[in-house]
Amino acid sequence: MTKLSKCLGPHTSLRLNMIVLCVMAFILLITLGAMFSFSHRVLKKEAVNGAWQTLDVTALQIDNILQSVEETTENVYGDLRQHLNQPERMYTYSRRIVECNPFIDGCAIVFRPGYYPGHDLYMAYIHRDVNGEFVTQETFANRPYTEQVWYSETVAKEVTCWTAPLKNEDAEDKPLITFCQPIFDAKDECVGAVAVDVSINELSRIVLAAKPSPNSYCTLVAKNGSYIVHPDKEKLMHQTVFTQTERGADPTVLEAANALLSGETGYKPFRMNNEDWMVFYKPFTRSDVSGRSVQNLDWSIGLIYSESDIFESYNQLLFLVLACALIGLFAFFVLCRMFTRRELKDLDQLTRSAQRIAKGQYNELIPDAQRDDEIGQLQDNFVKMQHSLAVQLNEQKQISSSLERRGEYLQQASGHSLETDRLKTAFLYYVTNQMTAPSVIIDNSVTTLCNNYHDISQKDAEQEVEKIKAQSKLIISLLDELVQITEIATGKEVNHE
Repeated sequence: MTKLSKCLGPHTSLRLNMIVLCVMAFILLITLGAMFSFSHRVLKKEAVNGAWQTLDVTALQIDNILQSVEETTENVYGDLRQHLNQPERMYTYSRRIVECNPFIDGCAIVFRPGYYPGHDLYMAYIHRDVNGEFVTQETFANRPYTEQVWYSETVAKEVTCWTAPLKNEDAEDKPLITFCQPIFDAKDECVGAVAVDVSINELSRIVLAAKPSPNSYCTLVAKNGSYIVHPDKEKLMHQTVFTQTERGADPTVLEAANALLSGETGYKPFRMNNEDWMVFYKPFTRSDVSGRSVQNLDWSIGLIYSESDIFESYNQLLFLVLACALIGLFAFFVLCRMFTRRELKDLDQLTRSAQRIAKGQYNELIPDAQRDDEIGQLQDNFVKMQHSLAVQLNEQKQISSSLERRGEYLQQASGHSLETDRLKTAFLYYVTNQMTAPSVIIDNSVTTLCNNYHDISQKDAEQEVEKIKAQSKLIISLLDELVQITEIATGKEVNHE
């Protein structure tokens, strides 16, 4: 009964509910784990595919801008070659190039030293100011244009090209990339160059307007690591992809930077500002258009993707599902608790009845079962057991009462027997004590007769014989009484049996 009360204590339903809840939570955990593992792989695959599509679209958008600049320059260049003898018209051509293309920030038409009589250096430079107004200048930056790379390389190589980003003092504190086209005269001799500037800030603004996610952005870098496209103007102006590593950034940043400039295609994770990022990178390739220079720019385009953006919907779904799972488990626990308490109510009542019966309350009333399940059968069997126990207890009480009466009779008989034994002992002691004196007298008389039978007189001998007879009779009388008492006691015992 003690074991039953322990097993069916007041916390039985709670333990049962906790076991069921743990099993359900385990099954749910495995199911959700498998589901979210699959979802994680699918989302990552979709993010990777989306990143490559974004890179392709961004590269195409940038290339379209570059191509439009090239075409604008080429459209003006044909007429420009026919009027090389009119230096004043160079400003007109320069202005036309800037006006015809909103992506162009400025245009400089320059010639080799002394090409025009009376002009050692000749530059027709027109650009947009901060208000969008056209400004005419004859110089650019703080050095002669002949000392600047965009001119020297173009004239020396005599090829159409895009320069590396011009920054700081080389670009009048306005980062630029420049499209340079050599100017050939009628003799196909290179006499100058047309330099068309595209503002890196404006290019970044246009390209970054379409962001694939809130925290992601595209970047375009030159071979030397200078930024051509980046959302941070400070980096566009003064930094490269290696600046962060020089300031003690995570080593993975340097690995990502080297991968970005490797000229290969791929993606690499890195950690920056205590956040996890991924960079998707590929070489920036220009579309092959008839008549277009296919110069390899050695630029690389990358998409910086925050992993929080990649898995934002996944994390939201995970949080939502976990919240729903916890609420569902709690609701399941409450319902299961209510159900088990209702189902175990009769069993709990039966347990309490069993505990009271175990304490001796054998008349405990157990109601009849109102159900047909195992608990109802147990309750019916328990009632039958109680009835059977009551019958056995009554029989045991009767047997106990009979044994008690017999015990009392045996106790009384034992008392009488002890008293009889005591009387017998006392009587034997008395008889023995009474026989001592006659025996001594007989012994003395016999001794006298034996020792003095030659000298003793007839009279004395007769007296001694009379003493022996008298004492012998006394002993015989005592023995007769002993025999009679023994026969009486023996007869009583036989009658008793």
